[in-house]
Amino acid sequence: MEERFPGGISAPGRVAGVGEGIGQDELALAARNHGMPLEAMRYEVTPPGLHYVLTHYDIPEGEADSWRLAVHGRLEHPLELGLRDLRALPAVTRRVTMECAGNGRARLSPRPVSQPWLLEAVGTADWTGVPLRAVLAEAGVAPDAVEAVFTGADHGVERGVEQDYRRSLPLPVDADVLLAHTMNGGPLPPQHGHPLRLVVPGWYGMAHVKWLRDIELVDAAFGGFQQAVAYRFRQSAEESGEPVTRIAPRALLVPPGFPDFMSRTRVVRPGPVRLAGRAWSGYGAVVRVEFSADGGGGWADAEVRSPGEHPYAWQGWHADWTAAPGSHTLLVRATDASGRTQPLEQPWNRGGFGNNLVQAVSVECC
Repeated sequence: MEERFPGGISAPGRVAGVGEGIGQDELALAARNHGMPLEAMRYEVTPPGLHYVLTHYDIPEGEADSWRLAVHGRLEHPLELGLRDLRALPAVTRRVTMECAGNGRARLSPRPVSQPWLLEAVGTADWTGVPLRAVLAEAGVAPDAVEAVFTGADHGVERGVEQDYRRSLPLPVDADVLLAHTMNGGPLPPQHGHPLRLVVPGWYGMAHVKWLRDIELVDAAFGGFQQAVAYRFRQSAEESGEPVTRIAPRALLVPPGFPDFMSRTRVVRPGPVRLAGRAWSGYGAVVRVEFSADGGGGWADAEVRSPGEHPYAWQGWHADWTAAPGSHTLLVRATDASGRTQPLEQPWNRGGFGNNLVQAVSVECC
C-alpha cells in the first residue's frame, strides 16, 4: 500500500543549512544502521555481523516455516511458494559486493539530511538462492509484462507517504538476479532480510529488497515512492531526476597503521608500508587503481587482482609506499572497464546518492 499520511510526523527531504551539524534524528538513524569497519576489507567475504546494514523502517517478524511468496500479475500461472518450495529448486551462489546508494552522503557539502554515511556502507557476501528467471519461467511471463515489482514486509512512513517498501526491475531481469535464502552458507540474519530477499548484482542496495513477500508483474512502469520519488539523481526538489541504478566505481584503502580514538587519524612508522584495499564497480571489472601519497599531487598505479570467478565482487589491490616523517594525505581511485573513474571533486545531488568521491586518509608518520 501507498497513501498520503495525515499529520506532520514525516518531513519532506531537505538539505542541511550552512553550518548545521548532524541532528538527533540523523544520529538515531546512524544508531539503527551500521557500516562495515574499513579494516574488515581484509576479509574476502564479509562476516554477516560486519556487513553494512540499512533498514528503512522496522525489521519485520519472519518465520521461515510460515513465510509465503506470492508471484502474480501478468503471468500465465500465478504461484505461491513457501521457503521449502524455493529450497527444493536448483540453487546457485553468487559473491556480490553490495553498497548503499547513499554511501559517502555525509561528506557532501551542503549535506543532504538522511542516514549520515561516511564510506563504510558496503560489504561482500556469498548469497545462495534461486535465479529469479527460473521462477518467472515456471510462472510464464505474459507478452505485455514490462516490469517486476517487489514488495517487502517492512512498512512505514517516508516523506508523508505510508508504504510497504517496494521497488521494480525492468523485464527481462538479468540472469544473475537471485531470490536469496542463504548468506555466507547460513540462514539470512534478520537484519539482512530473513527469510528471503532479492539480490541484484551490480546495483546499489535499494534494489535488493529484503523480507521479500510479493512479486507482481505489471504492464506499465511502476510509479511507487521508492522508484519514482526516492533514489533519483536531482539537483533540485522540482526536477524528476534520473534513477539510481548501478554502482559507480570506488576504491577504498584499509587504513594503515593504528588510529587515534576520536579523529581516526592514522599513525605509521617511517619506512616501507604496504597499502591494500578493495575496489569495485557495477559497470564491469576494475581495471586500474591509483594511489597518491601527497593529496593528489602525484599518482602511482597499484596492483589490482583479477575478479576471477566472481565478477560481481570487489577486487583486492595493493601498493608499496615508503613513509617519511610528517603529515600525509593518502588518496585512492578506481577506473572500471567501462572507462568510468572516481572524481576528485564531489558529484553533488540532493539525495546524496552515488557519491564516489575519492577516499582521503590522513596519516601521521613518526
